Amino acid sequence: MLPPRSRSSGQAVPSGRLSRFASFGTLVGGVAGSMLVDGTKQLAQGRRPSIGDLLLTPANARKIADRLATMRGAAMKLGQLMSMDTGDFLPPELSDILARLRADAQHMPQGQLRNVLNQNWGRGWEKRFASFDFKPVAAASIGQVHRARTLDGRDLAIKVQYPGVRQSIDSDVDNVAALIKLTGLLPPELDIDPMLADAKAQLHEEADYAHEAGHLARFGELLAGHDDFRVPALHPDLTTTDILAMDYIESIAVEDTVSMDQATRDGIVQRLVGLLLRELFEFQLMQTDPNFANYRFDPVSGKLVLLDFGATRAVKDRVSNAYRTLLRGGLTSDMALMREGGLTLGMLHPDAPESHKVAVLGMFDTAFEPLRIDGPFDFSSNEMTTELRDEGMAFAKERTFWQVPPVDTLFIQRKIGGVFLLGSRLKANTNVHRLIRAAVS
Repeated sequence: MLPPRSRSSGQAVPSGRLSRFASFGTLVGGVAGSMLVDGTKQLAQGRRPSIGDLLLTPANARKIADRLATMRGAAMKLGQLMSMDTGDFLPPELSDILARLRADAQHMPQGQLRNVLNQNWGRGWEKRFASFDFKPVAAASIGQVHRARTLDGRDLAIKVQYPGVRQSIDSDVDNVAALIKLTGLLPPELDIDPMLADAKAQLHEEADYAHEAGHLARFGELLAGHDDFRVPALHPDLTTTDILAMDYIESIAVEDTVSMDQATRDGIVQRLVGLLLRELFEFQLMQTDPNFANYRFDPVSGKLVLLDFGATRAVKDRVSNAYRTLLRGGLTSDMALMREGGLTLGMLHPDAPESHKVAVLGMFDTAFEPLRIDGPFDFSSNEMTTELRDEGMAFAKERTFWQVPPVDTLFIQRKIGGVFLLGSRLKANTNVHRLIRAAVS
């Protein structure tokens, strides 16, 4: 395992466009130098390496992960998305390095933090607080969280956005996309520009804390009085575009429940799958970021604490109905229904060769097979994952009809995959069949 970074004093976020562009220039220069050295060595040994092989070395992955983590913002956010659940597809060395981007980022030094607070709350803001802990309790890709207590006794979690994040989103996405294209892993005929445009729009929403505050309040209303969940209350008087103030709730990381009894772990995952289905079919409003840090557990009340609603998206009727059709078909082995749902969701392309559609439907069938059993589903079993990986990798190598599904589908699939990944991490064993059947009936 890689040693953790020192986080004693923090590291300033490059906030200006020129400084962020220079950071990418440093990254590209360092990676290019490594590629030149590695390529020369391989040529001397009689091998002709590809650009992708030279770029995706552990040393270069380390450089990329470290630089994106230093820059934070959209650059790090995209790196996190690329690194989600790569363990079955990448060598362990690369998975270990990319895992850095799913851990806490470096935090801002106190001077930079004070500048952000002064700009948003005005000088003298300290007079409103009985205490403010300048050491963050968490630091991530877009902002960091501090605990504070107001003079009127409110115990708060204050999320503060890194300076320059919002202004650099478009250029960060373009620069990271250039790195992806440089690998040569994507076929030249695959147009990812529409997906990048949607990613920029989504990241602009996530970087608007006033926008997130609305979703936080809405989920608080939807889950008010619920025995299974708790959503921190919003404090609008301290919330701005760059600062989000909410209740501080004592809790533990959801991954830490892996040492708890089986019933507790099963209950956590059952509730999260049930919430996912309610978001998709009942609320038609989904928090689409499956980062484990967004779920915490309160051992005292037994409730799950839900955090970070920046990536919340409305689910259109057409999309919700198509998922209902797909799930109904999956539970009953009805290929016609699965085809109908897959076409509407863009998982199947109407112009694709029939052989392509049959192959994708076969993968659907494989994924649904264990969910058809009215009994406990073992999330820790990797038999289905391995089979899907093998089918998917063989399918991808053909590159006969590559396509990017609509962004609405991509974000929902990301959430579904994240919940199942957490179920695997917690070694849950619960009846998913009944949850799905009740949701789509």
